Amino acid sequence: MEPHATTLAEVKAQAEACTACRLAERRRTVVFGVGNPQSPLVLVGEGPGEEEDRTGVPFVGRAGKLLDQALMDNGLDRTDVYICNTVKCRACDWRDGKPYNRPPAPDEIAACSQWLDQQLRIIAPKVILCVGAPSANTIIRKGFQITKERGKKFSCAYAKTAIATLHPAYILRQMGAKSDGGYSLLVEDIALAWMEAQLG
Repeated sequence: MEPHATTLAEVKAQAEACTACRLAERRRTVVFGVGNPQSPLVLVGEGPGEEEDRTGVPFVGRAGKLLDQALMDNGLDRTDVYICNTVKCRACDWRDGKPYNRPPAPDEIAACSQWLDQQLRIIAPKVILCVGAPSANTIIRKGFQITKERGKKFSCAYAKTAIATLHPAYILRQMGAKSDGGYSLLVEDIALAWMEAQLG
């Protein structure tokens, strides 16, 4: 493990050279984080997909656009918050010469935890919004049930308050002619997280 850095730039530089797990072998980019590191609110997702691996930016593609819209519906954008993932490299399996996304394995999450830990300790947010169950499992507690426990306030090691919300990719899969797929809940959870962050 690298010595603990004192700035986000130092952590990012160390993370970009990381070979602690097998995800380093085929990654194109280490997706470290974007936004305002002085923000009282940090959004933490699971890990990068294909578009994120290509661009180096978390939450791009369709899910990212939906997240941006939910922020916008609260009068916010990416410059108002900080956005990162529990895992910084794309988790995928290769078959027939092609990558297929998969959830990060426990050992990959553990290997990457040093970067998230340093990132969050330097930013020291007042509130963390866990985007999706895997993030909540890492930040809040193991066995977190996103459909039952989203929108509730919890304590965590990195902030005064942690809240979990539905992942935009999940919402996109649930959307239909008669359902917003949970989009209104995402907007509501961002509103709660932002309000809590302003209260300190």
